[in-house]
Amino acid sequence: MPTFNSEEERAAWALAESLSEQARTMMRQAEAALETWKTGKEMNRLRCERKGISASDAEIRWAASANSKNALTDNSFHVGLATMYYGAATASYSRALYLRSRESYR
Repeated sequence: MPTFNSEEERAAWALAESLSEQARTMMRQAEAALETWKTGKEMNRLRCERKGISASDAEIRWAASANSKNALTDNSFHVGLATMYYGAATASYSRALYLRSRESYR
C-alpha cells in the first residue's frame, strides 16, 4: 500500500483500486459466459453427432440457438463493461499520480 501525500491523492487511488476490482469482476463474468458458450457448443455437437447430423449443420444449429446468442451477448456486454471500468481506473490512477507529483513540488 503506497503512502499518500494528501487525502485527495488517497481518494483517487482508492477509487482506482475499486474500479479495477469491478473491471476484474466483469472479466470473470465474461469468461464464464464464454465458457458457457464453449460447453454448449460441444454438447450440441455431440448431440447432433448421435443423431447423425453433420458437424457443419451442428455448427449452424448452435449459432442460431438462443443459448449461443445469449452467451455471446453476455460475453460482449461484460467485456465492454470491463473495458470501461479499466479506462476509468486508469484515469483515476493518473489523477493520483498527478496529485503526488504536484505535492512533491510544494
